[in-house]
Amino acid sequence: MCAASVSITGPESVCGDGPDDGLVFTCEHAGNLIPAVYRELFRADQSLLDSHRGYDPGAMLMARTLARAFSAPLLSSTVSRLLVDLNRSIGHPRLHGEPVRGTPVEVRQHILRKFYRPYRERAERLVMQSIADSGRVVHISSHSFVPELNGKRRRADIGLLYDPTRAGEVDLCRRWKDMLVSRAPEFIVRRNYPYEGKGDGLTAWFRRRLPPRVYVGIELEVNQAQVALAGRHWSAMRQVIVETLHSALVDFRGAGST
Repeated sequence: MCAASVSITGPESVCGDGPDDGLVFTCEHAGNLIPAVYRELFRADQSLLDSHRGYDPGAMLMARTLARAFSAPLLSSTVSRLLVDLNRSIGHPRLHGEPVRGTPVEVRQHILRKFYRPYRERAERLVMQSIADSGRVVHISSHSFVPELNGKRRRADIGLLYDPTRAGEVDLCRRWKDMLVSRAPEFIVRRNYPYEGKGDGLTAWFRRRLPPRVYVGIELEVNQAQVALAGRHWSAMRQVIVETLHSALVDFRGAGST
């Protein structure tokens, strides 16, 4: 089983000509697969793998919908975050799930070589190619979150995560939120919620390497309660997210945000 797959899909009519900035979509927690060589480690943990701790339900479909609508590249991994979390830095205490943390260092190093580093390298190639082609990249990382955590209800349907010290990210998220609120007032949209956008993750990794004028990184978080409604509701929500992102990007480009 490959750790990641890059998919470039055709456009849909919703986005027309689209914005000039290069777009790259990623989904670090697309699935909950465990490669055969490591399955014994998770023999008693299938329920854990099937939970939100094993993957982000709905995140891959959201990412695929966006990538197709914008005719943009999509990088994703279906290997469970419990084997290795591609959205964490090496050295992070939750880089591996509990079944892996107690394994010999050689096993963990092999997992990094086989799955983690190839994913980061592919993401870097996509981002750098987009910058070379367009002068700037807007990277959207697709995730989802549980409606309740540690007894506390998360009061949002959509979260937009960004680094508040980077003006371009602030501006794009402000525009996107305004578009969402106007187009779909039934959804609660919050910025830097339910997590802080400047925390550890793939977007933060890129920010350390690339200046704000060429890299804009946003994490899109969708409440899994919305995903669970499925059917027409979930399809309509994805469509709203696509359409409002397109409008926000057009305004963002026109404003010359950096």
